[in-house]
Parts: sequence; structure tokens; C-alpha cells
Amino acid sequence: MIRTADDYRQSLRVDRDIYMDGERVHDIATHRAFQPLVDLRAHLYDMQHDSAHRDVLTSTVRGHTTTIAAALPYSQSDWWAKRRATDRILGNIGGIATRIGDETAGEFWSLYDCRDALVDLDPQFADNIDRLVQSAVHDDLFNVSANTDPKGDRSCPPQDQDPDMLLRVVRETDAGVIVRGAKFETGAAYADRAYTKPNIAVWGDELAPEYAIGFICDLNAKGLKFICRSGFARPGTERDYPLSNKFDEIESLVVFDDVLVPWENVLFHRQPRAATLIRATLHRYSAFAFVHRIQKFGDMMIGAALLNVRQTGLDEQQGVRDKLVKLAVWREGVHAHLTAAIALGEKSPAGLMMPNQSLLYAGRVHATTQLHNMMNVTRELCGGQLSLTPSAAAFEAPETEPWLTKYYALNDEWNAEERRKLMAFARDLVSSDYAGHRLAFQLFGQSPTYAQMASVYHHFDWEGPMALVRDAAGLAAPESTALTLGPGANPAGSTGGWLDPTPPRRGKSLANPDDMFET
Repeated sequence: MIRTADDYRQSLRVDRDIYMDGERVHDIATHRAFQPLVDLRAHLYDMQHDSAHRDVLTSTVRGHTTTIAAALPYSQSDWWAKRRATDRILGNIGGIATRIGDETAGEFWSLYDCRDALVDLDPQFADNIDRLVQSAVHDDLFNVSANTDPKGDRSCPPQDQDPDMLLRVVRETDAGVIVRGAKFETGAAYADRAYTKPNIAVWGDELAPEYAIGFICDLNAKGLKFICRSGFARPGTERDYPLSNKFDEIESLVVFDDVLVPWENVLFHRQPRAATLIRATLHRYSAFAFVHRIQKFGDMMIGAALLNVRQTGLDEQQGVRDKLVKLAVWREGVHAHLTAAIALGEKSPAGLMMPNQSLLYAGRVHATTQLHNMMNVTRELCGGQLSLTPSAAAFEAPETEPWLTKYYALNDEWNAEERRKLMAFARDLVSSDYAGHRLAFQLFGQSPTYAQMASVYHHFDWEGPMALVRDAAGLAAPESTALTLGPGANPAGSTGGWLDPTPPRRGKSLANPDDMFET
């Protein structure tokens, strides 16, 4: 089923406990901070029905139409289709939206991969997992993913401090489990459901089992409270901050005040090993959507910088070109990792096509660790006018319009209004409060840098280079490898096996919590 925009808007007509700036939000669809987001999400549903986009965004098989974004990936062509769909959406809306559905769908695919291992640990929730995976494909709901806890004092387990610092089960009933705690999540206030699970990657035996809970949360459930950060959208500033007023996907501290989770929505319960497994495999697919967004962000920075230097006639200078090339090389590096991750994809234990894990995680590190530098290069190319340009109102006021027309007009091609619009867009892209928030989101949205580096370490094929040097140097092969290999090791070795046209299949060890390292 392909949902309509009206279906989505109707789903929001429920009285949720939503707060912003200390005030209750009574109608999220018309609130100044949330209306752009609700309108954006509704537009995405409209696009799926639009004949101009329908064939790119949806697929019909045996009379059933589903979204490309939610479909399980079985081949490289499936991934190319997903990439085309995301490009079409982001190109159409003219900005970056991180919550368009594919990022949470990727987490459901990871759950699908782990299904057998989870069932081995606790078979009572097998039907729930199967139903969720099917629902994600067919119901077209707006799903988000609730991971991040308030955390508290991270030097000690939560049971040794305020026990609600991590979400936990406080009691069981015939109807389900009662949970208490809190999660931070982007888009939760205007979404349908949240895939809710622990954030800690490796617990050992230190964490009490009531914290090992994973479930699907109906965001209309009683007892939920959404305490939202202040939004960047401000009425009357749309022309000065075009991105802030359209793409600020607001985060909430979602408080679970003794919320009932029906048993049919529970995915695992009182199983720390299951929680470790889920967290360890969480990003194996969703990292692709995350990195893809950064590539599109790079395209926007290149476009803003290049238009600026061409407006001002500086594009012929070698120093300027060198800076543009820095942006291009970084962007092409992100693009190359995404492309190679598809081309060298791997079959998962469940038979899905995974992006090559080593390449995908390396691409994520490349994208995130250099993003702040690329934003600074963009600022340098756009110049100080990013911070100095007056508001749009000043370009229209009778007292100031003649002067701004005089000093902002560049030539016959670039008049003052065109210059102002570019400066407003570039400022909001790399130098506004919204830009700073987006940078922080990209740095921490899929775990901090050290954890991303650990993912690369545990998925890179270390044995291939060691075998190459052993052979080249005439070294005796040891009885066992000197370096502990992660689950990404390619038995064929990185120096030759990648040419094999048959995608390698991940071993069942990927479904073993003891082998999980990804954070």
C-alpha cells in the first residue's frame, strides 16, 4: 500500500504531549516550527502518487505497490534503484532531509538478518519480527529510530545510579511490558512509530536484564511526552534562512512515563546478548543512506561555492580552483565509497545484498571526519559576505533598496536579488545555527568518530595485506594469524578476491553476538 499525504496528516490528529520552549503544542500540523516538516513529509507521500516520480519511487509486483526505499535489497540493481529514489527526492525538495524512511528501513533489514539468532535466544518473539519486516514494506508508515539515551554517569551501570537513565522494563502485564526512561530522536514528534532499542554496544554481564528491551513504539501511546528542542524556523525569515525554515528536522527527548508496549510489538526482552547483537549490526545497511545524504550535502556546498566565485569573477584564479578541487576530491571520495560498496556487495546471512561493509564504513569515516573542513572551504570561497549581508526586507525598503541594489549588483547577469539569494542560501548551508546543528548531527548521528573507526577496524580484511607481505618476503606462514580478524575478513584476501563476480556471502558468525564489534 502506498500511503497518501492525507493519510499521514490524519494520523497526526491525535493529542500528543508535545512541548517546545516550555509551551504545549496543540496542533503540530500548523505549529510554526513543525508545519514545514509535516508539509515536507506529506509532499514525499504525494511524490509517490505523482506520475512524474511514481516509477522511480515505487514498485508494483503482482498488483501490490510498495516503496523502493522500504523494499528488501537482494541485488545490486535494488541498491541502484534505492539510490536513484533518494536522489530524486532530495533533488525535488531542494535540500537535505535525513528522515525520509530509508534510514530506518535499513535497520529493519539488519533485524531481518539477525532473525534466526534472535529466535534462537528467545523464540517467543519470532512472529513479531516477521510481522515488523512485512509491515515496514507494505504499510508505508513514517518510521523513525530511537537509540540515544540520556546516559547519565557513564562510568557506572545505570542500575547503580538513577535507574531511568537508560530505558528499562519496570513490570510485565498480560497486555505487555511497561517501560520507563527516555530516548532522544529526530522526527519523533511527527512520526508514526519508533524502532526502540538499547544504545550501548557491549555490556558484558554488567547490565541488568530489564534494560535489554527492543520494541516498536506506537508514538500515539499513552504516557509518551515529547520535549523538543527549539526550532530554527521563524516566520518572516524564509527568504533569509531558506534551509532553516524548511529542513529543520526537530529532535525530541521522548519520555516514556510508564508506557505500555503490547507483547506483539516486543522484539526481544531480558536478553542482553540480543541487545548486543542488534546494536552491533544496526548500521550495516542504514549507513548507506547516512553517507548518501553527506554526498548530497557536498553537492550543495560545491554548487554554492562555484556559483559564488563565478558571480564575483574569481573562478579563473588557481588558488580558487585549488579550493574547489578540495571539495570535489572529498565529494568524489564519498561517491566512490558508495558506488564501490554496491559493486562489491556481500550476501548477508539471510540472503540480502549488503553494501560491502569495509568500504561502507570507511566511506562513512571519510565523509564525517572531513565534513567540517569542507564546510570551512565553502565559507572561504563564499567570503565574508555570508556574515554581512542584510535581510531581504532591507533589499526592499525604500530607504535602503537603492544602496543595496548598487553594491550587490555585479553585472548584467547577476543582479542584487540574485546575489542576495545565493548569500542567504550559502549562509544557511554552512554558517547559520542550522548549519552548525547539521554538522553536529553528521558527526554523531551514527555514533562518534572513535566508534566509526572501530567499525572500520573490525570489518577491514587485514589478512589479505599480511598474506601478501608474507609471500613477498618469504616469511613462514604461522599456524594461526597474528592479528584477530573481524567478521569482514575475506577468505580470498583483499589483493585478489574482489575480482570474483560472485558476491561473497557473510558467514553465520555475523549472527553470533560474541563476534559483534560494530558500535
